Amino acid sequence: MTTEISSTLLADFPAVAHVIVDLPNELSDELKITGSDGHHLVRVRRLRIDEVVTAANGSGSWRPYRVVESSGRRLDLIATAEVRVESPLTPPLRVAFSLTKGAKPEVVARQLTELGVDSIIPVVADRSVARPEAQSLVTRLQRVAREASMQCRRSWLPECLAPVTFTEAIDLPGLVIASRTGTAATGKLNSQGWTLLVGPEGGFSPAEIAALKSVPILAVGDLVLRAETAAVAGAAVLATQRSRLVA
Repeated sequence: MTTEISSTLLADFPAVAHVIVDLPNELSDELKITGSDGHHLVRVRRLRIDEVVTAANGSGSWRPYRVVESSGRRLDLIATAEVRVESPLTPPLRVAFSLTKGAKPEVVARQLTELGVDSIIPVVADRSVARPEAQSLVTRLQRVAREASMQCRRSWLPECLAPVTFTEAIDLPGLVIASRTGTAATGKLNSQGWTLLVGPEGGFSPAEIAALKSVPILAVGDLVLRAETAAVAGAAVLATQRSRLVA
């Protein structure tokens, strides 16, 4: 099996559905999609024979396939072209968001994935109310990010990290803070990209504010936003700026 560098973005390829397969290195000539993914494609999306599906391994490689069998919870696919490789967007974009209550972290992860964020990093700040068990949270965020990647047709899965402390978060490269006032924050951009830091529902503590005194501020609007909204709004601003740099 050969590999070609694709000039066509996965998101632009004409296909009726996209799936992330758990293959670390290659996408075989024939694929069988089963389990929950198979159920979704067969029973919910109702894919039919000869329809085109794309599959990616989550590490930049993807391939177009044709449906040759669709029954029950299983979809049989055959490749119609060679494996294509999509380079990651540069510079990298990370979002470190302070944990909030309920299912909000999953909502944030889903929307950040759709915006093309490369690393999703939960932060335990002084005023963070939610402090979930680390591995359970990572598993939930990875599941949501995978689902969102299939919906928005990503070839690269975002990295979902275990929660870090505020002290660890402010050491991340290219740090900028989401706030009501500020600038575009492009002056600090380098090959390491951005890390957008978003505070918790109660805001940063006085000690944390003091530690952030020299960090650039990214304006995300004139109104007071929920923590999860600020994370998505700030990521959208930076993702747009990255697209302009690439263009």
